[in-house]
Amino acid sequence: MKHYLETTENVLKEVESSASGLTAEEAAKRLEKVGRNKLDEAPKPTLLARFIEQFKNPMILVLIAAAVISAVTGIISEGKLDADVFIILFVVIANAVLGVYQENKAESAIEALQAMSAAQSKVYRSGELVVIPSSELVPGDVIALEAGDNVPADCRILEAAALKAEESALTGESVPSDKESGVLSGEEVPLGDRKNMLYMGSSIAYGRAEAVVVATGMKTEMGKIAGAIANADDDETPLQKSLDQLSKILSIAVLVICVIILGLNIVQMLVRNGSITLPGFLESFMIAVSLAVAAIPEGLAAVVTVVLSIGVTNMSKRGAIIRRLTAVEALGCAEVICSDKTGTLTQNKMTVVHENTDDKELLARAMALCCDAQLNSDDTVTGEPTEAALVAYAHKCGLKKYEMEAATPRVAEAPFDSLRKMMSTVHKTENGYVQYTKGAPDEVLKNCTHMFKEGGVRIMTESDRLEILRRNKEMADQALRVLLAAYREYDELPSDISPEGLEHDLIYIGMTGMIDPVRPEVKDAIGLCRTAGIRPVMITGDHRDTAVAIAKELGILGEGQQALTGAELSKIPDDEFNAHVQDYSVYARVQPEHKVRIVNAWRKKGMTTAMTGDGVNDAPSIKSADIGVGMGITGTDVTKNVADMVLTDDNFATIVGAVEEGRRIYDNIRKAIQFLLSSNLSEVLCILAATLFIGGGKSIFSPVHLLWINLISDCFPAIALGMEPAEQGIMSRKPRSSNSHIFSDGLGINLLWQGAVIAALTFVSYLIGSQTSPEAGTTMAFITLCVCEMLHAWNMRSLKGSIFTMKSRNIVLIGAIALSAVLTIPVLFIPALRNMFSLEALTGMNYLWAFAAGACIVPVVEIVKFFQRAADKK
Repeated sequence: MKHYLETTENVLKEVESSASGLTAEEAAKRLEKVGRNKLDEAPKPTLLARFIEQFKNPMILVLIAAAVISAVTGIISEGKLDADVFIILFVVIANAVLGVYQENKAESAIEALQAMSAAQSKVYRSGELVVIPSSELVPGDVIALEAGDNVPADCRILEAAALKAEESALTGESVPSDKESGVLSGEEVPLGDRKNMLYMGSSIAYGRAEAVVVATGMKTEMGKIAGAIANADDDETPLQKSLDQLSKILSIAVLVICVIILGLNIVQMLVRNGSITLPGFLESFMIAVSLAVAAIPEGLAAVVTVVLSIGVTNMSKRGAIIRRLTAVEALGCAEVICSDKTGTLTQNKMTVVHENTDDKELLARAMALCCDAQLNSDDTVTGEPTEAALVAYAHKCGLKKYEMEAATPRVAEAPFDSLRKMMSTVHKTENGYVQYTKGAPDEVLKNCTHMFKEGGVRIMTESDRLEILRRNKEMADQALRVLLAAYREYDELPSDISPEGLEHDLIYIGMTGMIDPVRPEVKDAIGLCRTAGIRPVMITGDHRDTAVAIAKELGILGEGQQALTGAELSKIPDDEFNAHVQDYSVYARVQPEHKVRIVNAWRKKGMTTAMTGDGVNDAPSIKSADIGVGMGITGTDVTKNVADMVLTDDNFATIVGAVEEGRRIYDNIRKAIQFLLSSNLSEVLCILAATLFIGGGKSIFSPVHLLWINLISDCFPAIALGMEPAEQGIMSRKPRSSNSHIFSDGLGINLLWQGAVIAALTFVSYLIGSQTSPEAGTTMAFITLCVCEMLHAWNMRSLKGSIFTMKSRNIVLIGAIALSAVLTIPVLFIPALRNMFSLEALTGMNYLWAFAAGACIVPVVEIVKFFQRAADKK
């Protein structure tokens, strides 16, 4: 059926539905039959393909080449495979298995987070409006849509009010299309001209509608065009890009050094022997490979990914769903949080607590009918919080909305508009038609010429206006949200139902004052922001007096800071506002373009800025901010889709908690980087020292030793460092600059001297052991390096603080170090394993020396940290 050429009655008949929607039982049957309402995803690579992908790393290929060369050498010289071959291959395969496991874990985490932030739709089930996941929609469902909603499926419009849809994804048209419910004529109507249809992939730009679903999933127009779509965001974060760049630089540098070392060894061979022998060349090549293995932090990218994914999971448990990994990094340096008031700083449970009118029942009737919230049969209210409060207020006055709507049905409307700050509805009565208008008192009052007073209607005087405005201010000063209601009667339905045609010559009824209580935890969160060097800014559409009262209660409006209205902001030139944006902490009565100006002004100051919002009008400013924060409960689909982070509880305190988590994650990544790179640097220095001071084509370590250390002594503790609790005082320091480098604040210098110290301890241990034999020297050096790196991970629990004064515990790190020790001890003491690693049994004194040398890293680092802290205080 070409639904756009049929009447709504025929369409409903074809999909076997009605204007009141499907029953829950029928919807469940259809869902089982037609499947979920989602597009097919791109085919995922098989397990085997992922496993093979792990071997495309150049350094892994070098290791495989080393294993092959080692195998050939062993067969030629000894007629058998050397143990090195099996160990290298084991490590390579284990690394591939670990990589596949991490990928699967990360993918599962992304899928879980996508499920948590899945789109939802308002749908009529068994006659009542309920909210369900959009994926559960089926043909025949009747859905309700309003400005800011994404269209979840292909639908035929049943009823529309001033409806406009953004369809650029399907039609390429940049201007929203007008929509209506009437039947179209013709044989083939282009998709862009189907004014009575709404399609998946579009969004509601203006107005509201009710529509019946005619196609879901891959049967939609979007499904036909798209084919297969993968929704996962695979973009690398700036941190990951900088680490990838670091790895590339290291790889190039190491390859150059390897060639130089190989060349030096070949020259030494020619000088000593006058020729190059195959065994000698292979031994020199293995030394070069050892250097490559030592220098490349193979586990760095994996560790960073794991730390970020763990952090994202922790944030989701605290009510913050991270949609883009870049937000994790940006959160760590947030300096300004621009927050909406309603539902974020307050509880979003509006309640009418005051009215000003001569007819309470007329006021309640006007407020309840001139809104889109609905009273359900169980006396609960569904809808936007302010409107829900008005319907609940009417119910309290004995007026049930569904009974009033049955008696006086809505026949026309001018939906709410943030520019007009009001909405109007027209209802059919026994004697004609009545229009109710509600909105911001100062705006609606401009369109009132009469007032309902003492049971009758009279002309409104200037003194009446001043009195109404005075009472409005009285209520606003008490932090009440004030709405004004007016009405107008007609004998016939007005021919012009545009806002301009309806909203004039109105009769004033009265005002309601409602309050949305402050969230009790927000005041402490604001205080924590101040301590953390983060500037909280309130941006709201409320009256200035209401906004100022709430801001003072919360501690947002500090000494010397001002409140500014949108109208005042419009008069300030950009240059002047950008220069003085820090003077304002509260913005009231703002328009969407004002929010973008505020965010951009802070960003031009070089401040990392977060912006919260829920409405479609907030989307531009959320997109402009460094960290866009959408509301999970009240937020529209459009807002959530452009946000970097979605709050499942719409709570400002959750943002502050996410900032703390972001700082913790970044700190832990720096700890892991300093630990891994200082460890790898120590290995490089050891091999270079052996080449320069020992010579003869000999090295302290073989690739097998270094692979074991990098995989066992480094990788597990590095991942465990990512689970380190936040350090004490993490929210008492200033935010880091967004331009700061990963190696700033002394990290680069620290990893250099720490790597040198570990190398010195290891080399000294080798020299002591080599007095017995080269193998004993290697064994002692192996023990010292393993112990050093295990204990150095403990040092890295704090980059500057003493580990002996830390009050928190990291059980995972203790377990990782213990696991590394348990896996390493058999290599030292079981003869078969010891022989595989070309190690040697030591005397008791040598074991003691090796372990003692490794343990020295703790006091050395503690002493240096002490002097660093003393220097910082000065």
